[in-house]
Order: sequence, then structure tokens, then C-alpha cells
Amino acid sequence: MRKIIWAMSVSVDGYMEGPDREIDWHMVDDELHRHMNGWLAGAGGFVDGRVTYELMADFWPTADQDPAAPPAVVEIARIWRDMPKVVYSRTLQRAAWNATIVSDVAPTDVLALNAQPGGDVADGGAVLGSEFARHDLIDEYRLYIHPVVIGRGRPMPRPSDAKVALQLVETHAFGNGVVMLRFDQCPPVVAGG
Repeated sequence: MRKIIWAMSVSVDGYMEGPDREIDWHMVDDELHRHMNGWLAGAGGFVDGRVTYELMADFWPTADQDPAAPPAVVEIARIWRDMPKVVYSRTLQRAAWNATIVSDVAPTDVLALNAQPGGDVADGGAVLGSEFARHDLIDEYRLYIHPVVIGRGRPMPRPSDAKVALQLVETHAFGNGVVMLRFDQCPPVVAGG
């Protein structure tokens, strides 16, 4: 069974994006790009909200056509373009680049997607990731903590009553100061067992 992995860049003070949705504080260098490309190349698909999908669709489909693009950018452009995507949106009318639009998060549908063969599914959206977390649909959390304090913005995750026990399974410090913390969901505790 494949996993749904919520991978997010986050500031030291816990924000995924600034107050005006800015992400210019992300410190993505060649090493971090190659790391991300390595696991995304084996993924089975992306699940995104409308905002994340539109952000990605505005850049990645043609990013590899820039003659000055570094090899890691060329590689992720091709990965993103070819990867199956499910875009959750109530307002988007059409989506290109191997994408299917779904209007609502239905936990049974997400569990069916998870049960399909293939690589893990990458969730990179702030709002959608929080919605998946609220429904207990995230199997693994990958936090890329950037060494910066931005003061305010969209927190990771959005406030909710969901409590999820996690176990740390990997840490990695990149040369640029970004630290990855990878957590799996703890197995449920069985009463009497």
C-alpha cells in the first residue's frame, strides 16, 4: 500500500508561506532540489489544492525550456509535467498536465487512491494538507525547516482539533541550513493489546 506524504517547507517559527502567500524565503539550492527530485521521481502522483496546482502549472510545464535552467530544475519540470495529479477545487473548471479535478476531499476516495498500486502520493499544498490531516489521511510528514523566521503568515498546519501521534524516522541537514524531519504516523493503539 502506498503512502500519502505531506511535504512542506516551513520557517523556524512554523509558517508555510508569508501573509501575502510569498515563498521567496525558501532556500532551495541544487542539493535540496536533487533530494526532492530523487523521491518525487518514484512517486505515483501528486494531490494538490487549486492554489498549489496553479502555482506549479504557471512555472513547471516550461521550466526545462530555459537554456540556463540547472539540471535539477530540468529534471523536476519533467517529473511534474508527466506525473498524474489530482487537483482539489470547487472553482477550477479545467486542469492540464495530466490532472484530474475533484471538488471535495472524500476520505473513502482518498483511501481508495492510497490502495492503488504504484509509488507514494505527494501532497504539497498548505490548505489541502491541513484538510487531509484533519481527516487523518496523511501517512508521512516531511518538514523542510528553513533557517529563517518570517514572523507571520499561514501556519503549518492550519488550526484544527486533530491530534496525530508521530514517530521520527529520519533527519537530514542540508548544506544550506535546511533540515528535513521525516515522521511516520504511529500505529493505532489497540485496546487490551
